[in-house]
Amino acid sequence: MSKNFVAVDWRSGPDRIYFFFKDYNYYKRFDLGDNKVPPGYPAIVTDHWHGFDKAAEYLYFGFTTTAPSWDGGNDTLWLFYEEDDAPYVCEFNQKTDKARSKKPIEQSIWAVLQPYFYNIVGVMWAESSADKEVYWFLMNDGNYLVYDLYSKAFEIRPLKNSPWAELEQYKYRMMTAVTNDYPTFDRYFYVFLDDNQYLKYEQSSKKITGPHAVSDVSWPGLIKD
Repeated sequence: MSKNFVAVDWRSGPDRIYFFFKDYNYYKRFDLGDNKVPPGYPAIVTDHWHGFDKAAEYLYFGFTTTAPSWDGGNDTLWLFYEEDDAPYVCEFNQKTDKARSKKPIEQSIWAVLQPYFYNIVGVMWAESSADKEVYWFLMNDGNYLVYDLYSKAFEIRPLKNSPWAELEQYKYRMMTAVTNDYPTFDRYFYVFLDDNQYLKYEQSSKKITGPHAVSDVSWPGLIKD
């Protein structure tokens, strides 16, 4: 199995992470509660992601947002991809398991990301409250973006001297990154590197460990054919 993949989080129902293998148009589901890939994978992307209709090779990054309870509380997976040499985003409804919309980023609520599209590695859900919904966008150029979806406040910060300072030395090796919201008392952020390794950021302690090997012990079923 190719190690060239994009990881995205999924919150609706049991928490999980989906891995899109770009070279083969496969994807795998990793169930966080069971800590494994269930039977039936890999599966073909274009046969299962209704309305997305793009091969995995065009996907760059993705992440999930949850609407406030007063707005239905629905979970949405945002898939950022390239079409006609331009950045696009697909709004994928996790409740209906179908795409709700597809449009150029510049026409979406994520228009602020367009200049940085090709540098973004992955997205961490950093803070959520009644008046804030903050995401950190990790980039491969030594910086990260902080964006509050509610206030539209936007800032570029260097990795150096930040909670992510230790990631700077790996900036050219970072392949994809994803939030794990499953733990009861913490939230983790995984950064997958080339050469079959990953880093783990514990959000409450702001501690980074690794690199660890991506293996059938750490991620059961992920890298098997």
